[in-house]
Amino acid sequence: MNYWIQNLAPYGSPEEIGVIQLAWLGDSVWELHQRLRHVHTPLNSKELHLSVVNEVNADAQSKSLEDIEHLLTSFEINLIRRARNKTKRSPKSSNPVIYSRATGFETLIGWLFLKDPKRLSFIFEYLEFK
Repeated sequence: MNYWIQNLAPYGSPEEIGVIQLAWLGDSVWELHQRLRHVHTPLNSKELHLSVVNEVNADAQSKSLEDIEHLLTSFEINLIRRARNKTKRSPKSSNPVIYSRATGFETLIGWLFLKDPKRLSFIFEYLEFK
């Protein structure tokens, strides 16, 4: 279900964007990807919402990062580390380590969306069949 990303061209200069802004973008890209995965599921809107929320919360994003860590380049690992170090606060309901890992995952997704959509497509496909 990652066809929507496969033909995107790299856009802009993500090098000039802060890691928190990349995480913000990556969060929306990840949510859109999850919504597209669920759009053909015959559920009501509340059930659709809950199924997507289960995929985009910090725990799920941290788990997704764990699933792909062995695939990451040294640059990607460093980008994630920078994002994790920027995360100073987490919601009271969230484990700070999990929240910072989720922020790192979102940052990676935002970076790849702008810089290397084909790589992002590969990662989405890997996660989908994991």
